[in-house]
Order: sequence, then structure tokens, then C-alpha cells
Amino acid sequence: MEIRQLRYLVAVVEEAGFTRAAERLHVAQPGVSAQIRQLERELGQPLLDRSGRTVRPTEAGEALLPYARAALAAVDGMRRTADEFTGLLRGRVTVGLFSAAATHDLDVVSVLAGFHEDHPHVEITLTEDVSDRMVAALQHGELDVAVIGLTGEEPPPGVDLRIVVDEPLVAAVPPGDPLAGRASVALAALGERTLISLPRGTGLRAVLDRACA
Repeated sequence: MEIRQLRYLVAVVEEAGFTRAAERLHVAQPGVSAQIRQLERELGQPLLDRSGRTVRPTEAGEALLPYARAALAAVDGMRRTADEFTGLLRGRVTVGLFSAAATHDLDVVSVLAGFHEDHPHVEITLTEDVSDRMVAALQHGELDVAVIGLTGEEPPPGVDLRIVVDEPLVAAVPPGDPLAGRASVALAALGERTLISLPRGTGLRAVLDRACA
């Protein structure tokens, strides 16, 4: 059993096909197929169901996937540790941002630029989404870190939170409105008004929906 065979297996499952997996791995598709068949012969079990339009793991393949991913993570960890001892940090970090994250209060651009200057061999990938989906992506390991809008609820299992910006929720009204100029406004005072807010799934909308409920 070779590490590359495990890497090929995980890629085929995640891409649901040999062709896309080969493109992701930058290898020839026949080579991927041959290595996985060799792994199946060694283990004595079919790991992939190739009968449909998309490739799916068999029951045995599904059971073995966590071990394959753990082995790959261990190998990558060994490489990172060795690089750190030589002063060369390598790897990849995926950062999620909500649409208003890059503000003057949270200078994401400068933070990422400084990190890249200190660690030029670390690949940084940025993605933008609503907070709910980014929390789910963190739980599934698709994101390493995310800047999200908090809803005030307890963080889900496996997610650690740190507050970097704390801003009040305000109501914007036109000049001359009876509420204009007030230091604070009760939520009930907005009850008969049509409100414009961010879509569901954002932290701000979740705070507003919960407060109204």
C-alpha cells in the first residue's frame, strides 16, 4: 500500500470521477485507475462503485475512507513539521469571508499580505459566502478559518470563535423620520415598518430574526 494510492482514492471519491481526480492531481487518468485497482487487489475488496454515471465508494470504501484521510493528514503533518524545523513553512490555508469583512475595522487584506510575506510558500485561497454555510464548511474541513457574522449563539461543536470586531446593530432611516437622531431605538418601534436586511444565512439576518421572534 502506497501513500499515492490513498491520495488517488480520496481524490476520486471527492471528485466523483476518475477524470476530474486526475486533473486535480495532475496525473494521467489511466494511472489513477491502475493504482486504485492495485489497492483493491491488495485489500481484497472493491472500494469504488463504477457502475453509475458518477463514481461512488462501496460500503468497504466508505469504511476505509476515514483511515485513508487520517494517513494522508499524518504524512502531510510530518512534512510540515520537517519544513518548520528548517524554517520553511509550506501548505495551504483556505479562508472564508462574508461580503462586508474587508472593512477598515478589519483589514483582512493587510493581514493576509503580512502572512504571505512571512510564509511565501503557503498557498492562500479565499472564498466568499454567507455565515451559515461557512460554519458548515468549517465543520466539514472545507475551510480552515472564516470571518463570519456571529448570531450570539454558542459555537457548533468543533468550531472555536474569537471576536475581532464588535459593532452595534443600527436602524438607518431617512432625514426627518420620527426615529432619526435617537440614541437608541426599541425593536418594537420598527414593528410596523418594512425592513431591508441581508438574506437568510447571514449573521446579521440571524440576529434580527431571532430578536423579532
